[in-house]
Amino acid sequence: MYGKITLLLVLLISLTSNLRAQNDNQLGAALEALLNTKKALIGVAIDGPKDGDSIRINADMHYPMQSIFKLHIALTILAEVDKGNLSLNQTVLIKKNELLPGLWSPIREDYPEGASLSLAKVLEYTVALSDNAGCDALLRLLGGPEKIENHFHNLGFTDFEVKINEEEMQNNWDKQFLNWTTPTESNRVLNAFFTNKQKLLSNDSHTFFWDVLKNTKTGKKRLRGLLPKETIVAHKTGYSGVHKITGVSAAVNNVGIVYLPNGDTFTISVFITNSTEDTATNERLIAEICKAAWDYFNES
Repeated sequence: MYGKITLLLVLLISLTSNLRAQNDNQLGAALEALLNTKKALIGVAIDGPKDGDSIRINADMHYPMQSIFKLHIALTILAEVDKGNLSLNQTVLIKKNELLPGLWSPIREDYPEGASLSLAKVLEYTVALSDNAGCDALLRLLGGPEKIENHFHNLGFTDFEVKINEEEMQNNWDKQFLNWTTPTESNRVLNAFFTNKQKLLSNDSHTFFWDVLKNTKTGKKRLRGLLPKETIVAHKTGYSGVHKITGVSAAVNNVGIVYLPNGDTFTISVFITNSTEDTATNERLIAEICKAAWDYFNES
């Protein structure tokens, strides 16, 4: 009797697993069909709330990060905070001549003569508002881009390179490709630091980091573009702009953690490169990919 019950349970679990795998394949196929209608190279990595809930499309290719790397900068800063080498309360001086007119900088708009801000505030500007002057100030504090790359390589995240700062990246189109990752590696980083199973961050730093990402103001038409307004999305964006001669977008990116109504989450990284679509189309595509995943996991 017990043997029959056990066998039945095994069969039911196997059937459920197979059905879910089929559904995942259907979601992946639907996303691939959507991506194939666009004149762009699109990489997608999605990890759902249950084991096996994973979609990968062009996910192991190298994509320019643009401002996605500010997420990694913040995590490196917080590692130094946890070691006692830095403090979120310490002052970071940003001089007027460092507020370069060609760089996107809400700090420059708020403090045109320069400012002394807490490290916590500079992190908030850099991540939530994607401030480029704040980004380069943090890189100076750490000792340069190689510190970011080394930190993540030492943690085992090797499909990731950071060679230049925002000033250099924004002044030379071709150099943006020196700062790259893959959608798969992006998800690995997000999952590792979100679950924090390896205690990569202290509890205080973990809370600070994810609260900042939940308050990201950029990319309103990307991951969160088609989701219900109350949906919590902890995310970071990256954008290259459009090449003035070729009309190509090298990077329209968005990565993050999306919360479902039941409290579960899924992790998603979407990178768009070599796109001749307009920015509105690229952003709408990211929104459609995320909404398809949200609908699927919400109904599962």
